[in-house]
Amino acid sequence: MSDAPEDAGKAKRPQQVYSLIVQVGRKEGDGLPPRATGAALLCYASGVDEAEAVRETVAILKEADMAPLEVQGLGSLDERTKAGDEIDDEERFLMERALKENSVIVAEVTPFFD
Repeated sequence: MSDAPEDAGKAKRPQQVYSLIVQVGRKEGDGLPPRATGAALLCYASGVDEAEAVRETVAILKEADMAPLEVQGLGSLDERTKAGDEIDDEERFLMERALKENSVIVAEVTPFFD
């Protein structure tokens, strides 16, 4: 009998950073401006795939008293670069930070008003 973990034969998939746009509605304590009807959040989230990054982002936003409604994936850094997206130094820094900290970073909040 081996002392190795069951998944020792499987290659561990590397974490990547995904750019996500999350639409949120209103919820008490969400920190949005008083007259806002919701907001769009630009987030950078780490995960082994985009689905994991989305799940983690939604969970973190719910913990922060936000009400996620819809998530749009913009792709990983590699995917965005290959698609021709221009990614500035500040954006790259935040992506690297999300990867290093295995975290979700909300980089921008754009409130919606009716």
